[in-house]
Amino acid sequence: MPPTACPENHQRPINSLLCAAALLAACAPGSHEGEGRRLVPAPAQGPPRTFVYECNDGYSFIARIEGEKAWLFLPEQTSSLPQVPAGSGAKFSDGLLTFWNKGDKALFESGKVTHRDCMNNPSRAIWEDAKLRGADFRAVGNEPGWHLEIKAGEKVVFVGDYGQTRYEFATPEPLNDQTARKTTYQVQNAEHELTIVLEAMLCHDSMSGEPLETTVTAILDGRTYRGCGRPLH
Repeated sequence: MPPTACPENHQRPINSLLCAAALLAACAPGSHEGEGRRLVPAPAQGPPRTFVYECNDGYSFIARIEGEKAWLFLPEQTSSLPQVPAGSGAKFSDGLLTFWNKGDKALFESGKVTHRDCMNNPSRAIWEDAKLRGADFRAVGNEPGWHLEIKAGEKVVFVGDYGQTRYEFATPEPLNDQTARKTTYQVQNAEHELTIVLEAMLCHDSMSGEPLETTVTAILDGRTYRGCGRPLH
């Protein structure tokens, strides 16, 4: 992601039928930096990671770590913080805001206010991660577990069998049926065909019970998958 661009600026409406809706550590690290100890930033690790932290005081924020930089999507603003030395975990600060995380736990300081005991909500983080990667729509289903993402004008990705299979297609123009409040994508590549039907009807995830505003049917090479989804922008 270009350092001059905030990921939130990449917004593409998916279609006219679906209303875009996306609501969008260690607890204060106990050890102090010992005198004489040489502290260096932790090396960049793997691909970007997205977290949705919920703190014990009711405060919630999104963090995306990209190497030696962290984007913070706060209720009041969006900020990019550079990594700074820390005795443990990963610490990011611009002198005004400080974000210190150890995986699923974090601490966030803003001025004189400190939000402690912040824990990542992985179910929310999955959706925010898809949004920040540029996906316009995401859907999930169970038995077997599957999910799909649609990025308008670029690609459709279908991941099936609990993550064991992955199929990628170029995104076509959708077929919209205003009367039925239905949108259909028909895609194919050299080996596979996929039809995705999005219906603007309330749907509950069959495992978590979470309500999502779109009922989704995906038919991959004649096999039907049913699930729920939502637009991300």
